[in-house]
Amino acid sequence: MKKEIQQKDLGKYEKLYSKDSLMTKISRFAKKAGLNTTYYVLLLYQMLISGKTPLKYKAVVIGALGYFICPIDLIPDMMIGTGFLDDASVLLYALSMISESITPEIKGEAKNILHQIFDFEDNELDSTY
Repeated sequence: MKKEIQQKDLGKYEKLYSKDSLMTKISRFAKKAGLNTTYYVLLLYQMLISGKTPLKYKAVVIGALGYFICPIDLIPDMMIGTGFLDDASVLLYALSMISESITPEIKGEAKNILHQIFDFEDNELDSTY
């Protein structure tokens, strides 16, 4: 039986988060992680740096970004095709918890950064967030 991700589980990854480690991971793995996973990471990062995000949501964001950065995953990131499935699951779980606070401005900032990494049309992104 698959264990559900819980908010308390995200907390143990908070110590792994830093802006530098996040940007290093994005620059090294964005193409392998894919467009949508990278977008989820950037959405969460924009939520983190936004002055409008409630503190309780920032804790969730830091946990999810810490998991993304963590070199030890349930599914190793180097596995072609499946390596970022666990990361995407954690990121989506965090986004679902904070979705009410994601503003059009945050989406716009995330997309601006994403356009620097990928050549894509906005309609190629997961429109859920």
